[in-house]
Amino acid sequence: MTSSLFRPDLAVISSLIPEGSRVLDLGCGHGDLLAMLQAKGCTGTGVDVAPDRVLACLRRGVDVIELDLDTQLGEFAADSYDFVVLSRTLQTVHKPRAVLSEMRRIALHSIVSMPNFAHWRNRLRLLRGRMPMSKDLPFKWYDTPNLHHTSLPDLEPLFSKLDMVIDRRIPLDADGHPHKLGNLAANWAASSSLYLLHAGR
Repeated sequence: MTSSLFRPDLAVISSLIPEGSRVLDLGCGHGDLLAMLQAKGCTGTGVDVAPDRVLACLRRGVDVIELDLDTQLGEFAADSYDFVVLSRTLQTVHKPRAVLSEMRRIALHSIVSMPNFAHWRNRLRLLRGRMPMSKDLPFKWYDTPNLHHTSLPDLEPLFSKLDMVIDRRIPLDADGHPHKLGNLAANWAASSSLYLLHAGR
């Protein structure tokens, strides 16, 4: 994860979380989001599997646990947080459906963001016979941590199947800012999309 200086989307996520909330940040990287939320009086825990990122969180005073998102989210009790955040990480886990299901159990509210494989630049590269590369998909095909690619119309039914209700969809541009077109032609225009969800229970 890069610094929040280069992640305007983290400011968008922070704006969606009320002051004083308990937040679990899955795939927290260097703890940029949680450090931002501390200024709002939120308490939080980060989760990451990479020892260097865990150490970076500890050095800046961010509470963090080293766990595997695919297999160890059962360590968290039901409704133990107000919000669970999964930012640009869903595409890297082996079992996206299971991870989302665990998020729904751990907190009433979830925030999920994910690159949009159907963005127009990605479509153009495919038409040219090349694998997509962009700011949201910056890796060569042989060196990518991304295991799953999806479009917005493919991602959103999965939320519905898991009884995760979409409260807001915020399409983002390549720099992580809310897209100026909003939800107009989002599957074509958005480089990635951010979702505020709540568990239907």
